[in-house]
Amino acid sequence: MNTIHVVCGDIAAQQLRAAMAQAQRADPVLVLRDDLAVGPLREIDENERQRAAFWQRVMPSAGRDYAGELREELASLQRLAEGDNPVVCWHGDSASDQLTLRRVAFMLRSTPARLNEVLLRSSDLSGGAGSPADAHRRTSVGMYAPEVLAARFGRVAPISLLRIGRLSLEWRALKQVNTQVRRWVHNTFEGATFAEIDDQILTRAPVVWTPMAAFLGELMPRIEGFFATDSFLLWRCRELGAAGRLALRGDTTAAAACDLRLE
Repeated sequence: MNTIHVVCGDIAAQQLRAAMAQAQRADPVLVLRDDLAVGPLREIDENERQRAAFWQRVMPSAGRDYAGELREELASLQRLAEGDNPVVCWHGDSASDQLTLRRVAFMLRSTPARLNEVLLRSSDLSGGAGSPADAHRRTSVGMYAPEVLAARFGRVAPISLLRIGRLSLEWRALKQVNTQVRRWVHNTFEGATFAEIDDQILTRAPVVWTPMAAFLGELMPRIEGFFATDSFLLWRCRELGAAGRLALRGDTTAAAACDLRLE
């Protein structure tokens, strides 16, 4: 019986499939693309409407069928729960990976013996113990080279019944709190608001016209607790522009085609 491997994001899936090729494995990979660190979660396991509306606001010009994508993702998780294949959830130390782990644990809570994990640590990136700073480095599966992932198949470990119950309860609680942003800090989740991200944007915004892509490239690694994507931050810049707090020019739906400065 094939083991189903679950990862968060297309890059993670690409790296894991390359690792499987190196290890001469042919297990299926389930890719969950929804970035759970941002946006509403309350209805996520019932229907796609709330999340689809959120992503349509964030990336209106992407030409994607968000409702269809999210509906299929939920259906994939439901099929996973109804099956009997062993499941391995691969995760690093990032908010999105940790949220994905909890969602999968919640979906498989009725058949907990099927659920396993591979935990990727920051030291796996550096190939050794690393520096003290590495201990607090955010990591996601997509950051690891295929040869590193291939060596981790031997580290697949079952998740205890007690821990699956705790992860499921955490997922339920996170959905009910329904904060705008979820940060993973010191092995726990902290809620944040879009306004807090906006304040960071305004603090670092230039006073002269600057290419948006360059600004976002410098800003992204400075956002703590979750991986803030360029698309998400570009949306917040548009919202600040609409509020008269930032000046924007050009095509504001594409970071490479617009500039910004403080208003």
